[in-house]
Amino acid sequence: MPSFEYKVVPAPRRAAKIRGIKGTDGRFAQVLEDVMNAMGADGWEYQRTDTLPCEERVGLTGRTTVFQNMLVFRRAVAATADAETPRLINPPASTVAAPTVTAPTPPVVPAPSVRVTEIPTTAQSPVRADPVAGAAKVTDPRVAAE
Repeated sequence: MPSFEYKVVPAPRRAAKIRGIKGTDGRFAQVLEDVMNAMGADGWEYQRTDTLPCEERVGLTGRTTVFQNMLVFRRAVAATADAETPRLINPPASTVAAPTVTAPTPPVVPAPSVRVTEIPTTAQSPVRADPVAGAAKVTDPRVAAE
């Protein structure tokens, strides 16, 4: 079953001045024809003209009813492939995908932060500080023998 979308546009209110066309009715017909041709070029099909009431404000507290003329157009909506194919209640087993099971991932625990400090040493210095004992330690065997 075809489905349609509709578009409603206001009908022109005044006839434009067009060179070569005389009379208000001829100019109005030309303006209306231009609107309908423009909509038809976009694929819209003219359906009807409706006159509908619209309530408007007048002054601060007053209201009045005015009538609006509307042009109604429609065009067919392109059907998708999913809407055209029949749905199967119980599809064959070959088309049903097996569910995938994944193991839950363990939470990420941050590693404890360890602060390591090094004391820079030079090749000429036989003495190096021991960070555990807090005292100077002799590393040069010539100094230790004395």
